[in-house]
Amino acid sequence: MQITLFQPDIAHNLGAAMRLCACFGVPLAIIEPCGFPLTTKALRRTAMDYGAQVDLIRHKTWKDFAASESDAGNRIVLLSTKAAAPITGFKFQPNDTLLFGRESAGVPDEIHNTVQERIYIPLSPDTRSLNLVSSASIALFEALRQTGGLR
Repeated sequence: MQITLFQPDIAHNLGAAMRLCACFGVPLAIIEPCGFPLTTKALRRTAMDYGAQVDLIRHKTWKDFAASESDAGNRIVLLSTKAAAPITGFKFQPNDTLLFGRESAGVPDEIHNTVQERIYIPLSPDTRSLNLVSSASIALFEALRQTGGLR
């Protein structure tokens, strides 16, 4: 199981995602470029004391990421407000990579259309979306619950 952020826009969300991944013992991948400088100093500041506990993987492009996931035999599961299938009926697998798009724009259509699975988190009809890391927390917990990955 892995969380992947596609070109994140907000440094604080990256820090919260690092904390989430550290707490559940799963790797965090970032597909660059980011909407903020991703320097070693910025990562230390963003991650606070969780940085050393996170297996952080950086990919320069979508193409690099997709090749890496394919080589590893991982299934890419995109969480998107544009998906047709709800998370409530989805069957996670231990080799899933949970992909989250940019806070400002999601993922481009060509990526949306090429991933293996696309799911959404059902929300109240009068709302638009959750915070990125709130969504990642819900999805990761459910994926780990289903696959026996919780400690």
